Amino acid sequence: MKPIRFALAYLFFFSMLFACQEEHKSTKDADKIAAKESVLITDSIDSELPLLKSRMTLIQAALQKSIPIILLENIDSAQSAAQSIAIHNATFCENIFDKNSKKAFRNEIFNIYPARPQEIPVANKNSKVYKVEMYNYALNESTTALVDLGTQKVISVSTLPQSQPDIPSYLKDLAIQMAINHKEVSKALGYKPTELEALMANTKTALNHTKCERSMHLCVAPTFTQGDKALWVIVDLTDHKIVGIRWTNTGPEQVVKRISEKKLKFDKIMECYCKAITALEKDNWKLNYVITTSDGLRISEVTYKNKLIINSAKVVDWHVSYSNTEGFGYSDAVGCPEFSQAAVVAVSEPRISDIIDQGKKVGFALEQNFSSEQWPLPCNYNYLQRFEFYEDGRFRSAAASLGRGCGNNGTYRPVMRIHFAGNNQQFSQWDGQQWQPWNSEKWTMQELTSSITKEGFLYKLNIGTNTGYFMEPSRGQFGDGGRNDNAYTYVTKLHSQTDEGENDLVTIGPCCNDNFEQGPEKFINNESIKNTDLVIWYVPQMKNDDTKGREFCWAESYLENGVYKTRVFPCMAGAMFVPFQK
Repeated sequence: MKPIRFALAYLFFFSMLFACQEEHKSTKDADKIAAKESVLITDSIDSELPLLKSRMTLIQAALQKSIPIILLENIDSAQSAAQSIAIHNATFCENIFDKNSKKAFRNEIFNIYPARPQEIPVANKNSKVYKVEMYNYALNESTTALVDLGTQKVISVSTLPQSQPDIPSYLKDLAIQMAINHKEVSKALGYKPTELEALMANTKTALNHTKCERSMHLCVAPTFTQGDKALWVIVDLTDHKIVGIRWTNTGPEQVVKRISEKKLKFDKIMECYCKAITALEKDNWKLNYVITTSDGLRISEVTYKNKLIINSAKVVDWHVSYSNTEGFGYSDAVGCPEFSQAAVVAVSEPRISDIIDQGKKVGFALEQNFSSEQWPLPCNYNYLQRFEFYEDGRFRSAAASLGRGCGNNGTYRPVMRIHFAGNNQQFSQWDGQQWQPWNSEKWTMQELTSSITKEGFLYKLNIGTNTGYFMEPSRGQFGDGGRNDNAYTYVTKLHSQTDEGENDLVTIGPCCNDNFEQGPEKFINNESIKNTDLVIWYVPQMKNDDTKGREFCWAESYLENGVYKTRVFPCMAGAMFVPFQK
């Protein structure tokens, strides 16, 4: 059997190598989400649950150690080495104790995985570099180390306040056990659910009037579908409590088309598009792209007619809120199908297609889908990321939800990040008469009453003295089914000495804020942004709709020729950047 296995592995390796080379209701009505009553729970879960009992023992043991960090277990030798190097680094461990009382905080290593090519510094390109992510429960902050296994040293450390990495699988299992064994969950469903019925159990959530509000605690929401409704069980993994259960309407139950040959497909995506950077040259454009661990599809080193235009662009988070008053939903990370705890992952290869306008080719698009395995069933998601490159130099970063999600009253907010090239930039906004420069870091929201130029431009980015880009938010004019983006736009100064999103980011914002606090505001410090290197963050707000004839951010199954197919109603959003030169 060994020669056969070796032959199969040999054949698979070269097939992968060859493949890689080839290539609207009112707020009051919206919150009446179900006939069943929502329940707020404040009692702790049964402490005799085996997973919870062992968890509490583990926490107490870790707090007594000289290095009070709960370590990630069941890992390979490379991960173990990276973890050991990180926890013995003074900068990485700077905040593991309270500086006044000297008592230990609860700290835990959540993830250890190979760094993606775009994250590895040039000096370490030939080394094996790993990324180690730690969460501090007391401070609600994430610390990330890049570790070079060749030199046995930490390359860099970054700390991000009010943020949470993707949770490890054992915390997902704990949340499920707490949910399925709670009496209120069985009472609401009418039976005790099984582990296999829990969906989205590793995706972070929030709930108003609890410590999960605005993601102050680490909270997730195992979700159970029942007919045309979904029951959310909101688990506080900081205090080990179930703090509430909520119902949402999901629309008529759907039939799913299973993904076949998933393992083979995932292997190809990992080898060709996650572990390697792909170069693309087309229509006077050159760029590199890669699927990240948690920031979707990332493009970089983008040039037009041999001039560097964009350093990088990507979608950092997807925030999905299902209530305007109670504040619960999901903070989704999208990325590679392996070495990621994201519930919504790349299930297909990136696609390149021509953009046709009135029968004429005017550019091309680079697209990537990230999908839950059982989409379009309720509580499964499908996100589309799309970059458009036009022959006349225009560029657009866009994103869409293809439904179906966990409810018919969701608001989707993708957090887009765009870093244009150049260190002599100036950002301005049209006031109805002239362009008004922004002097310091700030944010604003696109409204129906916002003043725009006759061409539809709201903002302007000067790159140097005489060139730059007009920024045209979507108002439904792009012919892709989009509506008014209603977007928040943030402009921040780039700090090359700290990581504010150049590498993969952990979840930077809570799911359910209905204001400007979507994550990018963390990087606003009222610094001057005159003639410097800027980052533009763009967060559209798309409200889904399952009304017949008005579907938006929605999906449904239908019968055709005796088999089920899926009909999607995307909610595409994103600003167009139009070049100018005086």
